[in-house]
Amino acid sequence: MLNDLNTLSLTEPTTDTIAVDVTDIPLSLYIHIPWCVKKCPYCDFNSHELPIDSELSMYEEYVDALLLDAAMQQPLTQNRKIGSIFIGGGTPSLLPISQYQRLFSGLRTCFEFAEDIEVTMEANPGTLEHAPFAQYLKVGINRLSIGVQSFAADKLKVLGRIHDPVQALSAIRAAKAAGFARVNVDLMHGLPQQTMNEALEDIQMAHDAGATHISWYQLTIEPNTVFYRSQPILPDEDNLADIEQAGQSLLQQLGYSNYEVSAWAGASDKPCRHNINYWQFGDYLAIGAGAHGKVTICRNDSNSSDVKDKMKEDLLVASGIYRFSKSRLPKDYVVMNPDATEMSDIRQITPKMVGWQAIDQEELVSEFMLNALRLRGGVAWSLFGKRTGLTLDSIAEQVNSLVKQGLLVDSDTQLQPTILGQRYLNQILRAFL
Repeated sequence: MLNDLNTLSLTEPTTDTIAVDVTDIPLSLYIHIPWCVKKCPYCDFNSHELPIDSELSMYEEYVDALLLDAAMQQPLTQNRKIGSIFIGGGTPSLLPISQYQRLFSGLRTCFEFAEDIEVTMEANPGTLEHAPFAQYLKVGINRLSIGVQSFAADKLKVLGRIHDPVQALSAIRAAKAAGFARVNVDLMHGLPQQTMNEALEDIQMAHDAGATHISWYQLTIEPNTVFYRSQPILPDEDNLADIEQAGQSLLQQLGYSNYEVSAWAGASDKPCRHNINYWQFGDYLAIGAGAHGKVTICRNDSNSSDVKDKMKEDLLVASGIYRFSKSRLPKDYVVMNPDATEMSDIRQITPKMVGWQAIDQEELVSEFMLNALRLRGGVAWSLFGKRTGLTLDSIAEQVNSLVKQGLLVDSDTQLQPTILGQRYLNQILRAFL
């Protein structure tokens, strides 16, 4: 097992190694904006209602912390460019445009962006002023993900959304008019008392308004939410299955391609690069309250001496694949440790690093599969070794068994679930636990 940072020797060299080429692993950046106008009853994300007495200085302090966080993670790039950025929340569109200008100016001095970088921002129709759309484009945001959930007024009320159907349609159209070529619309199905026609009408309205990508997923009741404590009445299993089948059929008729469990790319659009990187077990840095990241560190001769020196000085960790997380509360995230004057612990020199854990090699298989099998087309088998450093021999027995059961495609080059396997993903995943 790879060492946790808590027990890692900071003076003696480690013998732990991973057989991967870090330069071949794509790198993304996740940015978390934690505030919402109102917490939705189904939401279990790290979001916090905007304080009634909130001041503009709150945003400035938060962006200061984001930029410091980014600077401290710069050595983790290991000379890689950032290929995609995703700004999630919360409600990222609450952050003033002036702060986005400052944030992206700072990020460009810290990281090298790929020339064709994809930058997505989540937006809530109830908090968007239509004038700034063009300004978001100028900052560098080139893809919007608008959280509509439904175009039915009664369903929006039950879901606790602060927008109405008119605002939802207006936001999509305004984004397109401002020049956004890529606009995702989030839609839920399986809502309380939702009929099949209502679910299909949501898809049709999103398409007609100009959505180039649709994320269509079933409402699930998660712990620590209002809906969990007071559960609404949802459609039964048979109706849920009928709604899903009919919705998938309509999306296909409208020209959308289902490349992931709940993601549909329109004919004029393409899959979300940032999410594809997650599902292909790529690396991603993460800044912001409650943000989670994953990074591969490989100290070998392929790293330049400057990068190796920085990693040795700043990170003090062995080669391995790590996950890390940040303090959930915004007020904790922006408060730095005033006594952290020495580069002795990465958790002291970044805004509230509360988790830094190497992924055990035994867990790498299940984590890789958990992500890769979400993709309808699967991934190349070669990616397994490139991302985990493990050999295919280590999972040959499980793979052969799943192929015989008709759950995985019988292929020497592609890891891909069959149509039957797509229905029983959990059964496939259990085989790798």
